[in-house]
Amino acid sequence: MEKLVKSAFEYIPKMDFKEYLPQPIVKRFSLEDREVAIKNIHNPMNRESLFAAKKRLSFDDFFRFLYGMRLLKDKRLRVKTKNIVANDKETLNEIKSVLPFTLTDSQDNVIEEILHDMSSGTVTNRLIQGDVGSGKTVVALICLYMAVRSGFQGVVMVPTEVLAKQHFKSMCDILNKLDNPPKVGILTGSMTKKEHLLTYEKIESGELDIVIGTHALLVENVKFKNLGLVVTDEQHRFGVRQRSTLSDKGEDVHVIVMSATPIPRTLAIILYGDLDISTIESKPVGRLPIKNAVITENDREKAYKHILLEIKKGHQAYIICPMVEESENIEAENVLDYGKKIADKFSQNCKVEVLHGRMHQKEKDDIMSRYVNKETDILVSTTVIEVGVDVPNATVIMIENAERFGLATLHQLRGRVGRSGLQSYAIFVRTSNSKLAKQRLEIIGNSNDGFYIASKDLVLRGPGELFGLAQSGELDFGVADIYNDNDIFEMAKEAVNVIQCDNMGDDEKDKLEREINSYMDLHYKKLAL
Repeated sequence: MEKLVKSAFEYIPKMDFKEYLPQPIVKRFSLEDREVAIKNIHNPMNRESLFAAKKRLSFDDFFRFLYGMRLLKDKRLRVKTKNIVANDKETLNEIKSVLPFTLTDSQDNVIEEILHDMSSGTVTNRLIQGDVGSGKTVVALICLYMAVRSGFQGVVMVPTEVLAKQHFKSMCDILNKLDNPPKVGILTGSMTKKEHLLTYEKIESGELDIVIGTHALLVENVKFKNLGLVVTDEQHRFGVRQRSTLSDKGEDVHVIVMSATPIPRTLAIILYGDLDISTIESKPVGRLPIKNAVITENDREKAYKHILLEIKKGHQAYIICPMVEESENIEAENVLDYGKKIADKFSQNCKVEVLHGRMHQKEKDDIMSRYVNKETDILVSTTVIEVGVDVPNATVIMIENAERFGLATLHQLRGRVGRSGLQSYAIFVRTSNSKLAKQRLEIIGNSNDGFYIASKDLVLRGPGELFGLAQSGELDFGVADIYNDNDIFEMAKEAVNVIQCDNMGDDEKDKLEREINSYMDLHYKKLAL
């Protein structure tokens, strides 16, 4: 390896490693020369030269990415598009008046930000980030209504059929209270061919104002008459190509993406590229904090008694297992055996059903529908219920082998309860005595704040596991470590802002932008789709 490195050094003078940063930036942030840094990262003279090289090359990773995102955003802002009237207070108050609850200040602020974007004459591209149960969907509904009243169609894409049906029902329940409600349709994979064709016709003719659906929205046959707003819910479940396929069904449409996965701001800036970010920071009025309990095997019977007590009150429960079936290699509860055990234990008092990812979609949807309709008391499931499902009557969730899940997943699972004014409970069963297991479950047991939990998860689990993002190639930096180089990240962000404010010469600006565009083409083409 050492010989290969030395051999490669012979070619460095022939390669284009010339400085691309303006000298004022190099001096202001005490950065090493680029070519020197590349040599020293491979063959440092001492620790100081290694650290200086790593600082410079990490800075380059962050700077080129952030500057590239700025160029993409500037390009988007130059595109003139549809104005969706934001200053129509009468229309806004009309939709607010039929809501069964009062919006929080945080929701109002995010609505104001989005409507300001949509009336600016440039393309909106905004992420709504909020903790589980923070009320993102109603924010999207209000923006969709404003788009419809301005003469445009809106579309909502969600990852599952159960979620599509849930959004369809909840949105219709609100909109149908209006004197002249928009026409809302649904499009999912399980619909018949005849139903598909009829829905395609209604979308293309403009008869449907708002369409809610799954991946079925992406087929070529779906053509809109005048698409103005695209909303993607639980956006991390969709690839960039899928989201762009939907927005390409209109001309320069406004785009809102929603995520209930709290992510620290540094990571959010990187993951969401050129999106503007709005955060809903508080939950709807009347929601009680979930009461948490971390228990061991010795407390299991107490937990079962508590679940039974909630069932007798007319409420429902989830029990989550990490596995579908028994494994010879892993000691953990599995859904199939556990479901039978719980059904036998509670056979006199309640109806139990089992749900897992190996089932056919229709079977999963039917089981979930029965649970939503209160036909099932206890749902024994894997993490397939992690995202989005809203069952206000569910008041207790018990998670077996809780140490086997990441904190972010545990928080998402806990978010399946506490979705009404009823007191809700989360029970985390710990079966490991390891120090790390105790430490992680202590964090989830002591806090309901998703952003705090996400930051702790980041520290404890590191880049290899958090949200599965490192493996997927989303964080493709050569030297920089987004988890440990936050100070360099902030430095690079400041440098981008400084350059934006400075009056660079045309030659200097062209040289910089050539470097940035070359870097983005090589590493982040998917972000510019």
